[in-house]
Amino acid sequence: MWKALIKINKNLVYAIPALMIAGLVFGNLIDQSTVSGMKTLIVPFTFLMVYPMMVTLNIKHLKQGLQLKIQGSAVLINFAIIPFVAYFLGRLFFADQPYMALGLFLASLLPTSGMTISWTGFAKGNMGAAINMTVIGLTLGSLATPFYVSWLLGETVEVNFFKVMQQIFFIVFLPMGLGFATRQTLLKKYDMKEFKERIAPRFPAMSTIGVLGIVFVAMSLKARTIMADPGQLLMIFIPLLLLYLFNFTLSTMAGRSFFNRGDGIALVYGTAMRNLSIALAIAINAFGEAGTDAALVIALAYIIQVQSAAWYVRFTDSLFGPRPHPEGA
Repeated sequence: MWKALIKINKNLVYAIPALMIAGLVFGNLIDQSTVSGMKTLIVPFTFLMVYPMMVTLNIKHLKQGLQLKIQGSAVLINFAIIPFVAYFLGRLFFADQPYMALGLFLASLLPTSGMTISWTGFAKGNMGAAINMTVIGLTLGSLATPFYVSWLLGETVEVNFFKVMQQIFFIVFLPMGLGFATRQTLLKKYDMKEFKERIAPRFPAMSTIGVLGIVFVAMSLKARTIMADPGQLLMIFIPLLLLYLFNFTLSTMAGRSFFNRGDGIALVYGTAMRNLSIALAIAINAFGEAGTDAALVIALAYIIQVQSAAWYVRFTDSLFGPRPHPEGA
C-alpha cells in the first residue's frame, strides 16, 4: 500500500484530474443527500494533509533558510500583492457571484503547501528557504484570512469571523502541533538514518490521501451544478489562469533580479503555490451551503497549480541557470 501511495504522490499531475473526474461521476450518480453528508470528511482530510508535513519537517533546515531578504520578499508578494490581484479579478469576473469571488480570494490568501517544498526540491532550489516560507506562509495566512475576508468581502458574503478562526485552529494549528510532537517522539525511537529512509517517506504518502480526498469531495458536492452548466468551468478557469500567470511572472522576475538560483526558485514556489486544501476546508465548513461555490473555484485551481508547477520545473534551468553539479562530480 505504501509503495502505491508514494507512487501516486509522485504523479499528482495525473492523480488530481483523475479524482476530479471521479468526483463528478460520483456526485451525479449518488443520491444528493449522501453527497452532502460527505462535507464532514473535509476536516479529517485536511488534517491528514497538514499533519504529515510537520512530521517530516527538519528544524535544522528552518535555521538554514531563515534569511530576512528572501522571507520578507515572499511575505510581501504573498500578502501585499497577490490577495489584492485576486480580489480585483474576483470583482471583474464574478461581480454577481460573490462566493465564486470568495473562492478565488481564499486561494490567494493561503500561500505555500507541502508541494512548495517538493517542487523546490525537484528544481534544486533552496530547501531551507522553502521550508521557512511554508511554515511562515501557512501561519501568517491562517491568521490573516479572517481579517482579509471581513475587510474586503464582508459586504458581499456572510462572514462568521469566529467560525473561520475555529476552522483554522482545527485544520492548521492543531495538526501542526501534533505533527511536531510526533516527529520528536519518533526520533527518540529511531535514529535519523532509519527515520529518513524508512519512516519519513510514508508521511507524504499519507498527505496524498488527504489532498485527493478533499478534491474528490469538493467535486462531488458541485457535480450536478457543473453538469447543468459546463460552460461555467471555462469562466472560472480564465481568472484562475490569469492569477497564476501573474503570480509566476512576478515571482520569476523578482527571483531572477534579486536572488541567486536556489533562492530564486524557492521564492517562486513559495509564492505561486497556494494551500488549496486548507482553502477548500475553510470554504466548505465556514461558509455553509454557499461555500460550495467557493469550493468549486478552489478545486479547479488544483489542476492549474499542479500542472503549472510541474511544467515550471522544466524551465528552471533556462530561467535561473543550470543546476549545480553534485559534490565530487
